[in-house]
Amino acid sequence: MNFLATELTQQVAQSAKDFAQQFIKPHVMEWDETQEFPIHIFKELGKLGMMGVLVPEEYGGTGLSYFEYNAIIQEIAKVCGSIGLSVAAHNSLCTNHILTFGNEEQKKKYLPKLATAEFIGAWGLTEPNTGSDAGNMKTVAVKDGNDWVINGTKSWITHGKSGDVAVVICRTGEARTSGNSTAFIVERGTPGFNAGKKENKLGMRASETAEMVFDNCRISDAQRLGEVGDGFRQSMKILDGGRISIAALSIGIAKGAYEAALQYSKERHQFDQPISNFQGISFKLADMATEIMAADLLVWQSCDLKVRHEKVTKQSAMAKYYASEVAVKTANDAVQIFGGYGYTKDFPVEKHYRDAKLCTIGEGTSEIQKIVIAREVLNG
Repeated sequence: MNFLATELTQQVAQSAKDFAQQFIKPHVMEWDETQEFPIHIFKELGKLGMMGVLVPEEYGGTGLSYFEYNAIIQEIAKVCGSIGLSVAAHNSLCTNHILTFGNEEQKKKYLPKLATAEFIGAWGLTEPNTGSDAGNMKTVAVKDGNDWVINGTKSWITHGKSGDVAVVICRTGEARTSGNSTAFIVERGTPGFNAGKKENKLGMRASETAEMVFDNCRISDAQRLGEVGDGFRQSMKILDGGRISIAALSIGIAKGAYEAALQYSKERHQFDQPISNFQGISFKLADMATEIMAADLLVWQSCDLKVRHEKVTKQSAMAKYYASEVAVKTANDAVQIFGGYGYTKDFPVEKHYRDAKLCTIGEGTSEIQKIVIAREVLNG
């Protein structure tokens, strides 16, 4: 595996960095305070090809690899975890699900609009009472002639209110039985499909999180993704790739916090010298740098496996688990280095600190990642 980023990856990373500095950074705290989901930013990212990173050119995407995707998420997340999260969810979940499991008609209909951000995508698996316990989901789709009728509520959905199209996993069999769920594409505006409560969150506040409510929502069988009963298997494969993006998101947040703390430690003077001269501070920075690099290498390996179309379940779970925990630890230490200033909204580490925690929860908690890793290790 070559650890040197290609010229293309470097160019894409620089483009994402420049965009984040110019169009995202000036508004970060404004969006955070108001919980504004800045759709116009994603439309602009769509013009740059960053909302259809993995989509082949024939479907209107940029056809880039997971290496470029990782670079984009990291550079955006260094500036704002919320925007990075929404870019990740749009690309890895909704768009990638249709790309991976959609038929040709579905791909041609939805991918060009998703890749350009004409459509914002949502992905619905989690429910109020069934997070990791997906086999017991309560959202049910019942066949009625050539249609399906969906009833239930999905919660904690990124873009659950503003998304134009959603991939929704519904139970189509008995609870806790094998092959009991099926994936469907549901467009906003379909009768019976409505937004529910928008969550008021600790962090990631500019990334919209809301319920999706289905009340006798009728859709055609043509909106079904893959075979009946294949929904859970599809979801697990999508999450394998999604975990890479959350790991990249985690590293971006960690790097943002680390870089801010490193700079501050050189500028802040106590006892007539920069605080970086003190071992208590320099050792924190050493730990940050080491752990971030280790997390980066785990993500790099996962990207390499993805590009070579090899199984990535264990490696992506490891990357997501470790990187998310590193993000929390790094952000915590960054606040400590800033001292009282780090506890205020005048400096960026306060927001990194709040944003980082979501990375240990979304797309499978750290505890779930350990289960996945242990299963792969024991059965490998």
